Amino acid sequence: MAKVMAFLFWHLIPKRRHVTLTNLRVCFPDWSEEKRIQVAKECFFNLSRAALDHGVLWKGTREQVLEMVKFDDGLVERLTNEENRPLIMIAPHFAGLDATGIAFNTFVRGVSLYQRQSNPVWDKAAYDGRMRFSDPILIAKSDQSDLRPVIRAMRQGLPFYYLPDMDHGRRNSIFVPFFGVPAATLPMASRLAKMTKAKVLMCMPEMTDWGYQIHVTDFFDNFPTDDPEADTLRVTKELEAWIEKYPSQYMWTHRRFKTRPEGEPSIY
Repeated sequence: MAKVMAFLFWHLIPKRRHVTLTNLRVCFPDWSEEKRIQVAKECFFNLSRAALDHGVLWKGTREQVLEMVKFDDGLVERLTNEENRPLIMIAPHFAGLDATGIAFNTFVRGVSLYQRQSNPVWDKAAYDGRMRFSDPILIAKSDQSDLRPVIRAMRQGLPFYYLPDMDHGRRNSIFVPFFGVPAATLPMASRLAKMTKAKVLMCMPEMTDWGYQIHVTDFFDNFPTDDPEADTLRVTKELEAWIEKYPSQYMWTHRRFKTRPEGEPSIY
């Protein structure tokens, strides 16, 4: 089914195909065009399969979810240990993004930001699916500059599941290089860690033949510093390393370079 969906997605939605290939050309100029097209098609398949996996993630039992999503040995104990709070889990936009968050909530209550969908039916389905376990706190991304609801939840002991790699416009963003190209990026991980004295790690879902294997980095040392731009660049470099390991599992379909520095033309 995912192969059929990916084929239709590729041929019937040229805008997303164009965005995906443009992102890959900008980020990997040394690749051949043939390799970019191959990775782009694999990306469409992985995202299609992830969409279908929501049948389990949004409707399955806790046992069915945990049959599909596995954590590295010792990871759950580490993340649920109250001594590791406050905690920021940085989770970039990979195909298994929802799988990680929903499976994590089968063990512990968390807090995260979410983007409202323009289609009210899909918006409700996504919201309800993410709320099924542990009654997490989901905060609509109406204003990324207002961190107070997140801080309140973290001070209650809830780990923060944070998505660092979307373009939210010029306001409150700084430009840091993403694969060498300036990208508008919110320095939220640095700001929040400084305000709350939180520990920080990056969480990465690997899509496998059988489901998802969830990996994490060690807790970041010497983070945050007094330089939010350097901290944000560090997070971005960590993200790049994961993308280079699993390039077709990253969500290249979003316009990561939508906002350009003053005077620079649109990439898309």
